[in-house]
Amino acid sequence: MPNMQLNKVPMPEACPTVRNRNFEEVAKGYTAEDAVLEAQRCLNCKNKPCVSGCPVNVRIPEFIARVAAGEFEEAYSIIRSTNALPAVCGRVCPQENQCEGKCIRGVKGESVGIGRLERFCADYHMQHAAETAAAEPAEGAVRVAVIGSGPAGLSCAGELARRGYRVTIFEAFHTAGGVLVYGIPEFRLPKAIVKAEIEGLKKQGVEVELDTVVGRAVTVDELFAEGYSAIFIGSGAGLPGFLGIPGENSCGVYSANEYLTRVNLMKAYRPEYDTPIIRSKKVAVVGGGNVAMDAARCAMRLGAEEVSIVYRRSEAEMPARREEVHHAKEEGIIFRMLTNPAAITADENGFVKSMTCDVMALGAPDASGRCRPEPTGEQITLDVDTVIVAVGTSPNPLLRMTTPGLDTDRRGCITTPDGVTTSREGVFAGGDAVTGAATVILAMGAGREAADKIDAYCHEKGYVKA
Repeated sequence: MPNMQLNKVPMPEACPTVRNRNFEEVAKGYTAEDAVLEAQRCLNCKNKPCVSGCPVNVRIPEFIARVAAGEFEEAYSIIRSTNALPAVCGRVCPQENQCEGKCIRGVKGESVGIGRLERFCADYHMQHAAETAAAEPAEGAVRVAVIGSGPAGLSCAGELARRGYRVTIFEAFHTAGGVLVYGIPEFRLPKAIVKAEIEGLKKQGVEVELDTVVGRAVTVDELFAEGYSAIFIGSGAGLPGFLGIPGENSCGVYSANEYLTRVNLMKAYRPEYDTPIIRSKKVAVVGGGNVAMDAARCAMRLGAEEVSIVYRRSEAEMPARREEVHHAKEEGIIFRMLTNPAAITADENGFVKSMTCDVMALGAPDASGRCRPEPTGEQITLDVDTVIVAVGTSPNPLLRMTTPGLDTDRRGCITTPDGVTTSREGVFAGGDAVTGAATVILAMGAGREAADKIDAYCHEKGYVKA
């Protein structure tokens, strides 16, 4: 029977005044009964508009129909046929702007909870699936190197392994997962989930080499010399941007990239880890994206008394997901809109003691289509001891500097006329290394597209024997 309720089945969540002091997952997930009831809201539209909104083309109505029938493993198999990381996507994808944004049920009422159902299926599989033996690529399988184990690299590797390639991922850090482990906090994406997804790829035959900085330990040219027929660059965008204001070099000023890496990858929130990080009292996080929300919510959980988001536009222009903004507000984060940092002042020991900000007003739209913030001439001073700068990142220049013939643009992003094919023969790229900082699912879509191009390239070159 269809469920014609206008609203989604509510997602159980931890209490805001409790969760803002711990790193346990905020959203608790659907029960089987919740999932079936929500799946019954799907109209199984003939034209499947939701699928067109998914960068990895998950067969959404098909998997939801299986959930509605209580066939959860079958639903998971449908998702997994195009999505290498369903437990991740179900948690961190901006579904409201993608699949759910095109859902017909959203015309009157709320869209179907596609992301919640995807998460449920993935979690159900992890809890109930029988252990399977690891696969081995066929003797003489074509070798492909993947640089970076973030969402783009993992997606590309999984798709190539499924097609019979021998894939090796080269990861610079000591833990695989890229931004999924160093950037997104535990309370949004538990690291055990990421680890389980990566273990699933290893069982497909994907090999992972950790602590290997491509460009230092080995170059792209050396990988080709070692027998790799094609290379995918999914190295992300880990070079942080800063404000360029006086006092920005003071002690207590972090890039969000460094701050989140210390918290998430280096486990600064766990007492048994001796990770250096300032235990702040009053924190200002500059920026309005998801990274800013993550940094602010982490600072609160690390014991800060007051945490503010400082953003130069209004809330309507903030690029962060509405859900993240809502959760941050619930947890006591202060939002200071139309406020733009002008200078940071340090005490006699060089540590941050305040930040002076220009009060802004919105003017005419700029090239992005958003109203341009303009100074009003008024200033305010915030009493803070820590400033976290979350104003965007760009690709690390190491690969560009060590790979002759690899073209990049003025931002250092790898140029790809078709989205994934680079200027170097046999080298493909995708994700944040190409686009600059974007979303997990867009990076995964690029990884899948690159796998298609790599497969076609290897067939065209005769590396794959018919």
